[in-house]
Amino acid sequence: MRPISLPDVPYGATAVRPNWSDLPKSVRKAITARLGAPVVAARGAGGGFTRAFAAVLTTADGPSFFVKAAPLKDPTSEWYAREGWITSLLPPGVAAPRPLWSIAEAGYFTLCLEAVDGHVPALPWSPAELDAALSAWSAAARALAVPSPELLASGIPALPEIMRAEMSWWSEIAAGREPMPHTARDTVAPGRLAELAELERAAPALVAGSGLMHGDLRIDNIMIDGTGAARLCDWTWPCLGAPWFDTVTLLVTAFASGLDADAYLREWNAPPDGVDGALAALAGYWLVRAAGGPSSASPHSRQHQRFSGEQALSWLATRRGWPAS
Repeated sequence: MRPISLPDVPYGATAVRPNWSDLPKSVRKAITARLGAPVVAARGAGGGFTRAFAAVLTTADGPSFFVKAAPLKDPTSEWYAREGWITSLLPPGVAAPRPLWSIAEAGYFTLCLEAVDGHVPALPWSPAELDAALSAWSAAARALAVPSPELLASGIPALPEIMRAEMSWWSEIAAGREPMPHTARDTVAPGRLAELAELERAAPALVAGSGLMHGDLRIDNIMIDGTGAARLCDWTWPCLGAPWFDTVTLLVTAFASGLDADAYLREWNAPPDGVDGALAALAGYWLVRAAGGPSSASPHSRQHQRFSGEQALSWLATRRGWPAS
């Protein structure tokens, strides 16, 4: 087993969010009225990289609900609305918390979903929890292999187009249009820039597909419930493409955990060059983002982007047999 690498801050503790008491009184009143009973406990969601409200609310009647809320003028409110709509259309084979209701009142958009009595997996991954996460995603990918007309009508983008538009940073750097980010200077990237750009350019054609993907399958978008089963959360950025791309994204943290990520990936029948291209594109995207200024979303965003980019690049280097920098 390789050495284990961990982020400075656990994925379950990255969020900086308002408490229930911090929400405007009018918003709390509207939510309470919709819940049908007073809120007696609120447990904030520790994971994620937004500053919007997200918490498990327990009512005096006993039930708990996962509630997200953001000002209507904040783009996050649009994300929450999109998540609610997409999640409502997912087929039964997808293990995801389902939306119960949403309201736009008192200047806020509020989304209420089923609460999952569970936890975000901790790093390093335990094999049992990683198996549960991959099993849930495998079942979801099968259920979403042919998306419903309603899902397709939601304007789902294609992954190849996203990669060309947002994940072509090594190509930009190689062409001299962008500088090498300081976050990549002590990695293999400077010495392998031409190869990284070539892999990145070939990737869009290799990740094409007609299945619906999660689009953001990170460890902090997974909950392990009391039975040990995994739930796939935060369906805000779905896209159309090859489902193994989401698997690669998730397995970056398995690689960091010292596990054999390639062994876990084998059953997905992903093309080797496609996997390498995906890792190159992800590494470039994360490392360039990590070199930006402080994030308004979370003080831990840049650190986690750097961690993810370094691990994706290390996994790629291992697969390609590149010597360490």
